[in-house]
Amino acid sequence: MHCYQHLSESELVFAFKSGDLKALEFLIEKHKDRIYTSIYFLVKDKYLAEDLFQDVFIKIIDTIRADRYNDEGKFLSWALRIAHNLCVDHFRRIKRRPTVTSSEGRDIFDWLNLSDASPETQMMRGQSHDRVRRMLDLLPEEQREVIVLRHYGDLSFKEIAQLTHCSINTALGRMRYGLINLRKMMKEKQIAL
Repeated sequence: MHCYQHLSESELVFAFKSGDLKALEFLIEKHKDRIYTSIYFLVKDKYLAEDLFQDVFIKIIDTIRADRYNDEGKFLSWALRIAHNLCVDHFRRIKRRPTVTSSEGRDIFDWLNLSDASPETQMMRGQSHDRVRRMLDLLPEEQREVIVLRHYGDLSFKEIAQLTHCSINTALGRMRYGLINLRKMMKEKQIAL
């Protein structure tokens, strides 16, 4: 896998199209945490998130193999757009929107590497992450979605606007109000992270 680190995402996609399955495996490994985290924050269900995560990569593989991938050098934002659309499709199919509830699982923070910290530090970080997750769960869906895509998906506001079918100003506004609401919750509940 070390030989793939020096290749651009465009080169990795081309290598996969040429039959190199390890190139796609490298791309998946590189972006899996961000994509899974974004899906999980939208659907709030570990098993559903895992299913949708697999569907994302099936769709990616099918699209690349059918030569319909539009290489703009932004593989991650394209994959996140597919993930977002699959989540929206899922909720349309079951005729409901995601509810804002808190869950007890810590799976959302698997992407954090806490293994190098002391047990006390790991426990404190875990408690902080639980608090943040619970507060995110209380935000309106549009605000939560923008915060997740920005901080966990590492997308630009332009990419978020395209993904959520809104203007850049709307995405910025949702982010602003989401952060204001998070600060207000922290102050009201006297939460320190």
